[in-house]
Amino acid sequence: MKTTIFTLLLVVALAATGQIVSSRSNEVQVDLDSDLNASFAQIEWLSPRLEYTNSEEKKLEIKANITSVNALESVTLHFKRKKDGEPVASRTAYIEDEHKTNFDLTLRMLDGDNWIEIIAKTKSGSITREYRNIKVGMDAIGDAVMADRQDYALLFGINKYDNWSDLVNPVYDVEAIGKELSERYGFKVEIVLDAEQDEVMTKLREYAQINYKPQDQLFIFFAGHGQYDDVFGEGFLVAKNSLRNDVSKNSYISHNRIRSNINNIPCEHIFLGMDVCFGGTFDPLLASSRSAAYEETNDREYLVRKLSKKTRKYLTSGSKEYVSDGVAGSHSPFARNLLEALKSNGGEDRILILGEVNAYMERLKSTPRFGAFGSDENGSDFVFIAR
Repeated sequence: MKTTIFTLLLVVALAATGQIVSSRSNEVQVDLDSDLNASFAQIEWLSPRLEYTNSEEKKLEIKANITSVNALESVTLHFKRKKDGEPVASRTAYIEDEHKTNFDLTLRMLDGDNWIEIIAKTKSGSITREYRNIKVGMDAIGDAVMADRQDYALLFGINKYDNWSDLVNPVYDVEAIGKELSERYGFKVEIVLDAEQDEVMTKLREYAQINYKPQDQLFIFFAGHGQYDDVFGEGFLVAKNSLRNDVSKNSYISHNRIRSNINNIPCEHIFLGMDVCFGGTFDPLLASSRSAAYEETNDREYLVRKLSKKTRKYLTSGSKEYVSDGVAGSHSPFARNLLEALKSNGGEDRILILGEVNAYMERLKSTPRFGAFGSDENGSDFVFIAR
């Protein structure tokens, strides 16, 4: 399974009376009797990048670079069945250069949980300890799919504009969609209203710093004005403070920027929805709909397989055209049909997949566009699992 890019930050603060280490997910052991000016080794995981990973393959490539300003004393890799268990196997890195070394090897994983631990110790006595957890086998992944996962939704709705005409339904739409996602499907929902350009990008950056697990999903939705520039040949999202006659489009948010930033969020499964004019130009080729063929099954194995593939899917209102904001208080046509899909619960199996969502959208007069972007894997999906 291809993993997403994930940067693990280890922040070190040195105080006059001791060493303070802050880390999102790693454990660092500190010997306060050691040199107080010692710096900790940095461990850069190249594979697997995610702290938690699924794999249907039993052979897994382990790659990591270890660097340190202070001279390294030892760097060891342990293979464990439990995070706090005894090592099943261990490898010691060869330190030719005192300030850097690496691991590049292939290990055979066992069914269930596998823990890879790297411990880097400097000659000054500071110790950095980092882990990766790999679940192997359909049963192990299935257990995680059913229990150990979280769905997120980040919804942007803009009614009020500084330089553009105001709209009547985006806020109403995202609040209704958020309610369905939260109450019916258990999503952790955040709604951002009337956001300026910096607020949009800052919020996306926040979501790029969440420590996602392999089956976690992220739904991002924009409702508001959109614009298309024939000279640039590109579509744009219009923020609250975007200028009306901005020839350079510097006050807008380009689809290229959105596409790149969202693709790099370290969540394996991302679905982007855009209810904006010219939203279809998110597809740079403006090709015909690329809706995939979906298997009609509702068993556990279906979810395991779908959530073991990296997802980057999008659905936009309309094509290269203006789309309706709708009548005040009655939702835009796009939002109305999306809500109908969500309220269907996905039918008897209570699993709503993108193919089913797209079927609701194809009824619209202005046919939405559905497709893949970025590092999407063939056969992937985004699923809404009704409670």
